[in-house]
Amino acid sequence: MLIYLTYTTGRMYMGVSRVTDKFQVTIPKDVRESVGLRPGEEVTVEGAPGGAIIVKRFETVKDPLTVLIGKRPLFRKPLSSEKLEDLSEER
Repeated sequence: MLIYLTYTTGRMYMGVSRVTDKFQVTIPKDVRESVGLRPGEEVTVEGAPGGAIIVKRFETVKDPLTVLIGKRPLFRKPLSSEKLEDLSEER
């Protein structure tokens, strides 16, 4: 049996689900709606101490490069391919 707990503005949603023969579970409707889970989204499933199972939404990012390098441009002015080649040869 899995128990799902979510907190939304101080309110807790809980649901109980049964594990099928294929080890599948259904996330209860009130829990799905409380966190805005949509079909096709990925979740992570983690084992925790005491036999607890934690199901979390897998965070996806629309523009991963922005997260990695930030919103600021790397260079103030775009570099030409010739300038890039010159800089790489200097190293």
